[in-house]
Amino acid sequence: MTEGDGYTVLNRDEFEQMEGSGECSWGLARKSLGVGAFGMNLVEIGPGGQIPEHDESGRDHEEVFIVWDGDGTAVIDGTETEAPKGTFVRVSPEVRRTIRNDGDANLRVLIVSAPRSSGYEPMGWG
Repeated sequence: MTEGDGYTVLNRDEFEQMEGSGECSWGLARKSLGVGAFGMNLVEIGPGGQIPEHDESGRDHEEVFIVWDGDGTAVIDGTETEAPKGTFVRVSPEVRRTIRNDGDANLRVLIVSAPRSSGYEPMGWG
């Protein structure tokens, strides 16, 4: 780990870990880096596993699932969509969602979230 005034640099292997249900292991990226403006976690899903199906309407969180490694299946309000490595899936707060691993190898997914009401303002070029 490298830290300085206003920054932290970590390798994903240095994230605090939390075991979850459904063959999942969570790398607590937000907590480990000290991020306060948005949520961010790296989940590793074993074969046959999935993250808990949920919505974020209670917290008004929009989520983006970024498939970092492996081949996943995004299940959005019951509709299954292939999500291989390199896929980005954006989900509104009120929509039910999960990411499932139907493959034989581990699936790694970076999940980024923030409330829609946070007041994000895009850069002029974005």
